[in-house]
Amino acid sequence: MTIADIGYGKQFDGWYDRIFQDDASTRATVDGLAALHPDPASGTLELGVGTGRIALPLSHRVGPVLGVDSSPEMLTALEKKGDRGEVTAELADIRTYRSGREFGLVYCVCSTLSLVLDPDDQREAIARAAEQLRPGGRLVVEAHNRPGIVAQHEGRTRASIFLPYPEPNTAIHLHAMLVADQRIWQVSTVWYEADGTHRIGTETVRLLTPDEVDGYARDAGLVPEGHYSDWERNPYVPAAGLFIASYTKPA
Repeated sequence: MTIADIGYGKQFDGWYDRIFQDDASTRATVDGLAALHPDPASGTLELGVGTGRIALPLSHRVGPVLGVDSSPEMLTALEKKGDRGEVTAELADIRTYRSGREFGLVYCVCSTLSLVLDPDDQREAIARAAEQLRPGGRLVVEAHNRPGIVAQHEGRTRASIFLPYPEPNTAIHLHAMLVADQRIWQVSTVWYEADGTHRIGTETVRLLTPDEVDGYARDAGLVPEGHYSDWERNPYVPAAGLFIASYTKPA
């Protein structure tokens, strides 16, 4: 079976975990998902599991996690990790994946949904997620927030952001561009290592708003529950760079 893959994992193979580290942000995401899980015994599904940055620590909190990803490189990195927790991974496309099971929590974080560039395909991904929720289950989506990203550009099409990391002499430099009526965001990331080497990766995302994901969810039979600006569930504000939205499946 051929899996459609955009090549994200191939670009960031070997250094994804250098950018997205086991830090306070990761721990906040895990804490937030654990708190939102309606019933850990009912199972957990991650759409876009990547290298297991979230699924591995979450499995220590809620039990087994099934993770899906279209990138062979990401899943290979996950398999090589010493602490596999209780994570099982499958190579699959989130737009078409059907596990044949139902879960208490399905989640799609780190703007994975935004990497799906066609709105109809985004709608299909949410529909597949809804199918795999048990009645009373919850879907949680974290994605780039269009008004917040546009505001960060301060009226410019292009923006450049330099972010030093805690480890001495490491940093990332983001070169971003808004196109297609500010709905598409192209970002090239330059990662600088302390030994003087660097890596470059480019990604393209379709920026979303909570209301747009609400529409996908309603079409799939889910009920919008909440919009947040962070994993502490502070209320959504348009200036936030990311948003978190939760949905429930009627019992």
